[in-house]
Amino acid sequence: LTTLSAHSNKYKEAYQRLNYLYQAAHCVLSQNPENVELARFYCFTQKTIARRLVLRQDPSVKRTLCKKCCSLLIPGVTATTRQRRKKNKTRFTVMRCLSCGQSKTLLNNPDYSLWVDRPEAQMEQQKQPGDKNSTRRCTAASQRIVSIRIP
Repeated sequence: LTTLSAHSNKYKEAYQRLNYLYQAAHCVLSQNPENVELARFYCFTQKTIARRLVLRQDPSVKRTLCKKCCSLLIPGVTATTRQRRKKNKTRFTVMRCLSCGQSKTLLNNPDYSLWVDRPEAQMEQQKQPGDKNSTRRCTAASQRIVSIRIP
């Protein structure tokens, strides 16, 4: 079992920095849509920090970044968005980056939910019998339980 306090402060600051860079990229493009290079620099720095510290980013954030040129994908400003449908009625959203031409295809299924949003992925605050300290448990889909002791 590992202590969470030392690691959580380090990662909390890193996530705050990632959040700041993402918001700064949005602000730059909202004020001046022609300033794509500065927004791309912020997004590239964000991606580099996340990769260096091995941090997982939220899927909603990853969907708005171009994998090829690290540009922020905003429909109508830095990306074009098209709705596509296949023969079996499956609907897709295709986002194309205007800087590099890279396409990103996203599924439009209203019944689909991300693993992050499912109840088994959420952390629960539980008390162990006979233990005065609380323990957080995260149960995965494979029913493997990971416990982290909180001081």
